[in-house]
Amino acid sequence: MADNLSDTLKKLKITAVDKTEDSLEGCLDCLLQALAQNNTETSEKIQASGILQLFASLLTPQSSCKAKVANIIAEVAKNEFMRIPCVDAGLISPLVQLLNSKDQEVLLQTGRALGNICYDSHEGRSAVDQAGGAQIVIDHLRSLCSITDPANEKLLTVFCGMLMNYSNENDSLQAQLINMGVIPTLVKLLGIHCQNAALTEMCLVAFGNLAELESSKEQFASTNIAEELVKLFKKQIEHDKREMIFEVLAPLAENDAIKLQLVEAGLVECLLEIVQQKVDSDKEDDITELKTGSDLMVLLLLGDESMQKLFEGGKGSVFQRVLSWIPSNNHQLQLAGALAIANFARNDANCIHMVDNGIVEKLMDLLDRHVEDGNVTVQHAALSALRNLAIPVINKAKMLSAGVTEAVLKFLKSEMPPVQFKLLGTLRMLIDAQAEAAEQLGKNVKLVERLVEWCEAKDHAGVMGESNRLLSALIRHSKSKDVIKTIVQSGGIKHLVTMATSEHVIMQNEALVALALIAALELECLHKEVQDLAFLDVVSKLRSHENKSVAQQASLTEQRLTVES
Repeated sequence: MADNLSDTLKKLKITAVDKTEDSLEGCLDCLLQALAQNNTETSEKIQASGILQLFASLLTPQSSCKAKVANIIAEVAKNEFMRIPCVDAGLISPLVQLLNSKDQEVLLQTGRALGNICYDSHEGRSAVDQAGGAQIVIDHLRSLCSITDPANEKLLTVFCGMLMNYSNENDSLQAQLINMGVIPTLVKLLGIHCQNAALTEMCLVAFGNLAELESSKEQFASTNIAEELVKLFKKQIEHDKREMIFEVLAPLAENDAIKLQLVEAGLVECLLEIVQQKVDSDKEDDITELKTGSDLMVLLLLGDESMQKLFEGGKGSVFQRVLSWIPSNNHQLQLAGALAIANFARNDANCIHMVDNGIVEKLMDLLDRHVEDGNVTVQHAALSALRNLAIPVINKAKMLSAGVTEAVLKFLKSEMPPVQFKLLGTLRMLIDAQAEAAEQLGKNVKLVERLVEWCEAKDHAGVMGESNRLLSALIRHSKSKDVIKTIVQSGGIKHLVTMATSEHVIMQNEALVALALIAALELECLHKEVQDLAFLDVVSKLRSHENKSVAQQASLTEQRLTVES
């Protein structure tokens, strides 16, 4: 075979120059055979022989063997080490010219050759880009889109694959394809050829890549991609195929318009069905699918319109089903259920309805199940939901009397910053304008000491900020001497002084109001603190703050402090 190959290559050199048709065909057939038997070794010999340079002349529109030569190039370019040599041999430009051919076999082999040369090769992509190959391929996809015979579908699959290899993980080339209008064309292809597995798969991979780009989302939103994907999803039984569709749905569903389209196309019903089928399974594929499905469900609820459509005034079947996830024994469903409630709780009307219908108790039960074994993501999600539900004024007293503060305080010992952050936010929402609750919490030495400790959590700005804000809120809403004493004794005053110099205007204001109250409530225990901390300096500096409300508050606070000291 090896000798035979060397002879063929020598012979090919001669015949390629004088273009003796018959012997040329024979030599090319021999090469294809050798490549089929051992691609890597044959490719190395082809490269060593210098024959690649001669191929350019055999790729002219007049050449009778152009399809075979393109096929050989496609085969050798399966090897990474052959891609740059193909570019250097000047093969890209003649191959791109052949894309204008009317011959289906020529188009097929040319598409394969260019696709393989572009695979993971910056040089290959650049050369195809410069030769203008992408636009010609997109035009073909458009004009051949509606023809459903097998040979044409094979060609469409190769062209889609070529565009994939051309643009994969390359933002600027993906943007170029999007500007050329590839998205509506691919969506149309998917609709017409949904029976063809190979072509469908290619479209999905292409969507998955393009959907990562922000600029693609608007184009996708103006097509019927949501409808097509949901239709396709309903037909899939195999896990891998569903997984592929999920990989496209997730980035697309980040766009609010597409969220709503997916909801209207019936995706939610599919997801709920998956959850129902997979919830009790311990097979790895099923567990993955349950997670992906329930995560996607939560993502759809991040859009205001899609969320409100599914809430349906709290009567919606989707809302009811999601509620049933919270008491389940499956951590993933508990998590998704709590996150979904947090997403439904994004306007006052929804929050009020949910609190009146017993959601708070369900969330408290869920938290109770996670005090000891402590699944951090579930704790975080349940606390997020409670925090959002506590925003409407009318809900605060109801939640306080339901015992939410006690439920939340069980997590004071948590060492996880995300849980600490949500815990603080929930307490701060609950005591807003609730004097009695603020006083009760403000006299809780364990809580106040933990807050003072967290005020120094330099690695976690969120926790630090929320702790400061809660300290100040305890004083502002309780207006209680006992609370102030507890905070003074726990060493909290210095943090309020620091907070008065925060870069956030709201936090400065909150700190100044708290400091003014401390002064106004005439606490003897304070004089030493005032002098030690030199917080008169801080306050007087803030009098000239560019923000009027901060400056005004600073003046008031200074007057109080000066009178007292």
